[in-house]
Amino acid sequence: MMKKEQPIIVGLDIGTTKVAVIAGRLNSAGKLQIIGNGHASFEAIVNGSILNVEQCTQAIDEAMKKCLDSAPGLDVKDIYMSVGGEHIKSFQTRGNKARTMPNEEINAKEVEQLTYEQFKTSIPANDEIIDIIPQKFILDNTAYVADPVGMLADKLGANFHIVTGNSGAIRNIKRCADRAGVSIKGMLLQSLASAKALIDTEDMEAGVAVVDIGGGTTDIAIYQDGILAYTAVIPYGGVNITNRICNELGVLHAQAEQIKIQYGRAISDEKESAEFVTVQGLRGLPSKDIPIKDLSAIIQQQVREILDYVAYHLKQANLSKPLHGGVILTGGGAQLKHITKLAESFTGLPVRVGYADAHFAEGQKETLMNPMYATCIGLILHGYKNDEKSRQHTEIAPLTDTIVIGVHEEEGYILADPDGTLVYEIPKKRQHGIKKMFGNLKGKFIGIFEDQALS
Repeated sequence: MMKKEQPIIVGLDIGTTKVAVIAGRLNSAGKLQIIGNGHASFEAIVNGSILNVEQCTQAIDEAMKKCLDSAPGLDVKDIYMSVGGEHIKSFQTRGNKARTMPNEEINAKEVEQLTYEQFKTSIPANDEIIDIIPQKFILDNTAYVADPVGMLADKLGANFHIVTGNSGAIRNIKRCADRAGVSIKGMLLQSLASAKALIDTEDMEAGVAVVDIGGGTTDIAIYQDGILAYTAVIPYGGVNITNRICNELGVLHAQAEQIKIQYGRAISDEKESAEFVTVQGLRGLPSKDIPIKDLSAIIQQQVREILDYVAYHLKQANLSKPLHGGVILTGGGAQLKHITKLAESFTGLPVRVGYADAHFAEGQKETLMNPMYATCIGLILHGYKNDEKSRQHTEIAPLTDTIVIGVHEEEGYILADPDGTLVYEIPKKRQHGIKKMFGNLKGKFIGIFEDQALS
């Protein structure tokens, strides 16, 4: 019997200066086969907020068309999008619940229920919860349990890492995707998507910080003892380096970006004193010879400011022990020459540039061997993991055994087992996949009551 082919999943990364789209499928060996890719340059986002809806929509549309053109016949269905920006915040919280049947083994449904209950956590009025990541679990008086499934306890608790973002900023990004004809199945924080592409369980156990130097922001995700321990967003990135070059050397933005990429170095070197780059003058003005040493000094100054923030957040994380896995740099800014050496001097940790090549199928490694594509690769891997969880949930808690006891316009669906025990509430913001399942199986539910039944 032939094994069913894996679906194609698309990662859509909307950054400050570019939109990147990569379509991929896992092969029989579990490696990623790149089916198509495309990207478009634009500058319509500042600190994660849309400045020009039309430009952003056009950039998404252009990148998607390039991806589709690179693979004729490509059928795009499942698209996962990154989310980032200065408006992103995160915090830790604790959830606990007394078990009604303590003599029965804890199952995955109970863990999921406890996670869903964290959507009731109080957050600022203009924010929304993007992701809830369980950390260590607590069973009765036993703390730091990695996986409680199959164990016995009177009380189940857990520490959670909650990621939030500004509702307006997220809504506008989704609106641009919608206008471009793109249907988003799920979202993931940029730093977490990059981490999925770059680190494995050994890195997470040893302790590692993933630092994604993007166009407008630098995102940090720190892992220790196998869990996500800390996330942060620094409101500085590659654009700040380019702007500084523009201001101090008196060149156009496009020229500054070009010489930064081609000649830029994160550490100024005395050997560069005799090297120059020639930049075309404006409107008939003579060309300008710029010393490479001056260019490097400007870049070094701005990169030092970014790394100063990185070092600050490494201290703020209040880690229990050193990060033996060091720091992994990714994103477009990670391509600057000598940046690993400068980062080591600031963090006191070993630093390397991260590549997602370990996930690529044979012959694919050179196609997208660039740290700026790590987020897209991570989104695809996240998509497969998300699909796997959905299948497991169906096996654990079949919807045929679940009753919808209420549908509320604001709060969403409230579910219960046939015995009337409350299972969980699914907030409306999380209904993108659940609503579809309900529509397919609504004839099998015992009852659906009107909104008034909840009052």
